[in-house]
Amino acid sequence: MEFINYIIQNQEQIISLFLEHIELTFIAVGLSILIGVPIGILISYIRKLDKPVLGLSSVIQAVPSMALLGFMIPFVGIGTVPAIIVVILYSLLPIIKNTYTGINGISETMIESAKGIGLTKSQILFKIQIPQTLPVIMAGIRISAVSAVGLMTMSAFIGGGGLGYLIFSGIRTVNNYQILAGAIPACILALIVDYFFGLIEKLVTPVSIQMKDFSREEVLKRRKKQKVMLIIILILVGLVFLSQIKFGDENTKTITVSGKDFTEQNILCEMVSDYIEDNTDISVNRKCNLGGAQVVFSAIQRGDIDLYVDYLGTDYTDILKYSPISDVDKVYATVKREFDSKYDLAVLERMSFNNTYALAVRPEVALEYNLKTISDIVPYSRELIISPTLEFVNREDGLAGLNKAYGLNFKDVIPIDGSPRYTALMNNNSQVIDAFTTDGLLRKFGLVVLEDDKNFFPPYYAVPVIRNEVLNEYPELEGLMNKLGGYLTNESVQNLNYEVDELGKNPATVAREFLEKNNLR
Repeated sequence: MEFINYIIQNQEQIISLFLEHIELTFIAVGLSILIGVPIGILISYIRKLDKPVLGLSSVIQAVPSMALLGFMIPFVGIGTVPAIIVVILYSLLPIIKNTYTGINGISETMIESAKGIGLTKSQILFKIQIPQTLPVIMAGIRISAVSAVGLMTMSAFIGGGGLGYLIFSGIRTVNNYQILAGAIPACILALIVDYFFGLIEKLVTPVSIQMKDFSREEVLKRRKKQKVMLIIILILVGLVFLSQIKFGDENTKTITVSGKDFTEQNILCEMVSDYIEDNTDISVNRKCNLGGAQVVFSAIQRGDIDLYVDYLGTDYTDILKYSPISDVDKVYATVKREFDSKYDLAVLERMSFNNTYALAVRPEVALEYNLKTISDIVPYSRELIISPTLEFVNREDGLAGLNKAYGLNFKDVIPIDGSPRYTALMNNNSQVIDAFTTDGLLRKFGLVVLEDDKNFFPPYYAVPVIRNEVLNEYPELEGLMNKLGGYLTNESVQNLNYEVDELGKNPATVAREFLEKNNLR
């Protein structure tokens, strides 16, 4: 019942992402067919190319999808384009291989007979080889199409949309309803896609082959029904594409607002977007849930996005590569100056909340070892397992620097990204995790946050970062961001995160309610 209530409350978002996923999948599969089939035909004629092409396709298939996606971003940016390119690359192997295998599987006797009656190479290809090979080619396309539905969920990591947004947001917030709201429609779409290409596969299979199991009349009757179903599905897909087209005059005053891939950033992305649209005549293109710090920073450097909310500690240590310090005024002045001079980015006034790093443990662990500060862990660290995020492990202001500053030596380090590390902690698979001080999950699980008694972690006050070109065009944005920042305190932001992480509210809804409550709309 609760799952049904979640679906009803978020039906608009689910339907929108479902339609988006259909569009992305069909574009990627369509382009894969246009690329893969000709390549398969080419290597069947030029035999010197078959091993290199099939080998390269196999290598691409073996590369982890997220690694390939990360590699693509610096070259083609964020959004749907890199996601579609990656899905195309992964879809090519079955199409190329089945096309090549099908053409080579045609008997030499048939080819010789065709030559004997005077058919040219192109006539042999289009009148004999391709018609005979179509069922095999369609089998490869069918495999690629079904795989593409699952692969396309990763587009959510780079602002490409689709059902992956719900799945990955649900994983990060330990919200099983949200995961199911993304996974179930994806499964349904995979079945529809499989059925669609299965129809085509049957229609291109010669009647003579199908007559092995059915009479000619039965085969022809079945084909009529299959054609009708195919036309219906094509019409529905066409309507999906039309629904994604925006008609009418678009507002020329448009900016793109983005955020990283965790709850707080999703809320801030939606809040900043709503606040700008409510108080100016500027339209906002949202690219929330984009990725980690480096992904979002690369996107704003490329001009793919115009504005996002970052954190001073991240900018100072992860972007500018300085060693962590606790002097907030020096950190802010340095970030503001060097972002402007090096990257042509404006860093606006810092907001009122400081979402710094912290170490958290379960209350019973804190009681057993009498833990109140990070220094208290030192004598027992060899007995404890820490499950930090991947980013925390690889940052100078993260685990490596923390170990040096405090002399920590944990029994084991098991990196787990996002909210699953909270699950690991509650299941006692680990005893310590890194967290942000405004995390709603800290309140949800009732964890004890250990005091950073050596002030190792740098200040992580939130700051809006905007391209200078955009700020010069819309100077009113600076005043708006400065005003909004005053309302966002540590307490208010943790409450916002809690509403999403524990109460299961949509980040957009939580952001909108906060603006309304504070008369900011």
